[in-house]
Amino acid sequence: MLKLKDKDLSKIILIGDRLLVKPSKPTQKTDTGLYLPQGMHKKEELYTGYIMKVGPGYPIPAVNDMDEPWKDKSEEVKYVPLQPKPGDLAVYLQQNTYPLVFNNQDYVILPHSAVLMLLRDEDLVGL
Repeated sequence: MLKLKDKDLSKIILIGDRLLVKPSKPTQKTDTGLYLPQGMHKKEELYTGYIMKVGPGYPIPAVNDMDEPWKDKSEEVKYVPLQPKPGDLAVYLQQNTYPLVFNNQDYVILPHSAVLMLLRDEDLVGL
């Protein structure tokens, strides 16, 4: 687990299709009221958490038009944006996530493909 100390979450820059998620606490009890030991949560279970930051998306290769030499040949990388936005509640798979501790808060970095569903509610309290 990576531990970082800084006061400003805005200094974190995600690369590509990665998301920074603040996970919700998993339930510690079964439906019948039995408490589960810490290691009993399987990696295949679904988890929820709030999207804190979103990477730029999937990179698109630059197209160079040789037929139009007057055009500005910009080497700037363009991206296909991701669907999640900061503040969305995400339902995701735990596998392929990377735990991170930032200012004594638990976060996970996960790929866009691990997200199964988003709940976007404009009335939720801002993060």
